[in-house]
Amino acid sequence: MDEKTKARIMDATKVRRVLARLATEIIETNRNLKSLVIVGVKTRGVAIGKRLARLIAEMEGVTVPVGVLDITRYRDDVPVPAGKAAVSQKGLGFPVVKKDVLLVDDVLMTGRTIRAAMDALIDTGRPQTVQLAVLIDRGHRELPIRPDYVGKVLPTSRREVVRVRLKETDGHEEVLIAEPVKIGGGRKR
Repeated sequence: MDEKTKARIMDATKVRRVLARLATEIIETNRNLKSLVIVGVKTRGVAIGKRLARLIAEMEGVTVPVGVLDITRYRDDVPVPAGKAAVSQKGLGFPVVKKDVLLVDDVLMTGRTIRAAMDALIDTGRPQTVQLAVLIDRGHRELPIRPDYVGKVLPTSRREVVRVRLKETDGHEEVLIAEPVKIGGGRKR
């Protein structure tokens, strides 16, 4: 199936503004930035996490480490490849024990990705706190998960698709709402 773009929600300027606001909110909430670490959910959560860390460093002069979290093994909707290792502290690049962890992802919908990310994170150690930042919150929760920091609440239908494109991963920046379109088709009977 292909997709038909219905609306362009954000361009590069809007994404930049939203991330600056999120960084400010994170700074205001976390009094001890030296205990803060950012863990980005692979792939776009990592790019967003790195940008947030860069903005925090510019605003406060504090370097916040950024780790990469691959949750493939923890998903409940994808079969686990044989021999796939669990996330390790080494994979993140730093320990999370007694740290304030900011988990970052691009889009939050059902909450299942974040549940998997929290399971993976806890397997590396016990953080002091876990906070969640997302660029887009679509609603449609299946689990009781709520973000602490939200770039934009974007009510959508379940049929619609939200596409986040970032220069680090896609070469350009935008957030789109699209809808699947059947190509070809048969005869109506």
